[in-house]
Amino acid sequence: MTIRDLQPKLIWEQFDDITRVPRPSKKEEKIIEWLVAWAEKHGFDYKKDATGNVVIRKAATKGYEDRQTVILQSHMDMVCEKNSDLEFDFETQPIETYIDDGWVRAKGTTLGADCGIGMAAALAVLLDESLEHPAIEALFTVDEETGLTGAFGLGEGMLEGKYLLNLDSEDEGEIFIGCAGGIDTVATMEYNKEEAPDGYAYVRLEVGDLLGGHSGDDIDKGRANSNKLLARFLYNACDTFMIAVERFEGGNLRNAIPREAYAIVGVPAESMEDFKERYMEFGEALKEEFRHTEPRMRFSVADVETPAEVMNYDDMCVLLLAIVGLPNGVLAMSHAVAGLVETSSNLASVKFNLEEAKITITTSQRSSVESAKLYAAQTIESVFYLSGCDVEHSDGYPGWTPNPDSTLLKTSVECYRQLFATEPKVRAIHAGVECGLFLEKYPHLEMISFGPTLRGVHSPDERLEISTVDKFWKLLVELLKVLK
Repeated sequence: MTIRDLQPKLIWEQFDDITRVPRPSKKEEKIIEWLVAWAEKHGFDYKKDATGNVVIRKAATKGYEDRQTVILQSHMDMVCEKNSDLEFDFETQPIETYIDDGWVRAKGTTLGADCGIGMAAALAVLLDESLEHPAIEALFTVDEETGLTGAFGLGEGMLEGKYLLNLDSEDEGEIFIGCAGGIDTVATMEYNKEEAPDGYAYVRLEVGDLLGGHSGDDIDKGRANSNKLLARFLYNACDTFMIAVERFEGGNLRNAIPREAYAIVGVPAESMEDFKERYMEFGEALKEEFRHTEPRMRFSVADVETPAEVMNYDDMCVLLLAIVGLPNGVLAMSHAVAGLVETSSNLASVKFNLEEAKITITTSQRSSVESAKLYAAQTIESVFYLSGCDVEHSDGYPGWTPNPDSTLLKTSVECYRQLFATEPKVRAIHAGVECGLFLEKYPHLEMISFGPTLRGVHSPDERLEISTVDKFWKLLVELLKVLK
């Protein structure tokens, strides 16, 4: 069985087609072309703005012409993460999907169900002639994952609807009416090089197989940050060994909790065996520390050739102090919504440019309180400034303030209750979605966000629960039918 054999067949067929089109963030040219060709093939009107966003329109069915237009919104880009032992080119290769005990997964990569399944649902609505619905605007935005570029740059006159259904949520049975805002804080550190000291032996220290995940949805799950773990060991090692570091690399995407990190480290040759033993002992201690949240945590050490140059010792110490000192994880819980993370920070990546002797450290802060978001960014900035780094902040994006009295929400809750004889959860989310930006451009909008169940998002463990796609589809279809 392949995913094209699953039910509802129309949505799974669209999803399968989408997984075959490369669509990394900021490189969405192929999926844009595919959407335009899809609209032309099926005879739908469409519009594309200068940013690359695409809207495909379908007229209301008979008897629904006087109802408000509904916007079905999803983003077309995907997070591109893979296991380190897999050779895979996200710009040219299709995602390889398979079915595993009630879930759809990908072979060694992210699945792209975030937000490919939302795209598939919107396309299925456009195709299904049996549905009853008002006029539909299916909006597909670019670069949601790395900067909300599409939402920021949404062209004038792209939308006419009053109700917006964001199809980018990850928990079936939950309807979201608010989200956190966010900002990125990026530091650049220049360092001095010196010749690798004589009499040293070198190893590659690595930590891997962490769960990682979405830096909004999963930040409260107690998962380890690979950059933090490796820096902790090197920080401790400075007390015992005169270490030399050639490089330190970890993490990749700003909105993913880093799963892997490595460093090329040297110590006096006569101390190497002790050094290796200490590292593996440290690994065992960390496995115990994170035994409830990181079942696959792996530490490894391998001999490598002596590099020509290493970091200046003082600069190395500054780097380690900065990484160890950076606030990371949940910074505050909400006092307004029980169980909701209010403010957090993610130490996303550490990247070395050996030729230019520069290090780039990328972090991301989120909060449902604007002042707290800015203060979180300032705490990160302060550590970086004390470390002598140059610091830049992104423009950031606003949160989405809940509207618990909206007609759309009340209708959605009633639909869910009638369909499934149970009450959906109505809540806000710590992850960022594009709704706050849409509201700035179209303040009349009423919005909700919902979707099927996804787990392991932004990591190669990403998986989509098959049974929840049917419920997601039924809610969407019924909501379009009854919404007035």
